[in-house]
Amino acid sequence: MIRPALTEVGLFLIPFAVYVVFLIASRSGFLVRASWPLHVVAKLAVGSLVLALIGFALLAHFSGAPPNSTYIPAHIENGKFVPGVEK
Repeated sequence: MIRPALTEVGLFLIPFAVYVVFLIASRSGFLVRASWPLHVVAKLAVGSLVLALIGFALLAHFSGAPPNSTYIPAHIENGKFVPGVEK
């Protein structure tokens, strides 16, 4: 469960990281408050939310079991643990 959560956090942070790289490349000083006006931060946040939503949609669509598959839960056979599988 931690991998999908970190994936979404990573997708959310991408626009901010790109903006920091831009500020460093343009020698504007990424720690200067004037480099982070509210309208720029708002645009970055909107872009981040769009990326996160796209990530959620792709994760939901391409992960998990295929439709109409049967899940066999974890169980014990002959004293040995058998993990759950999708068939």
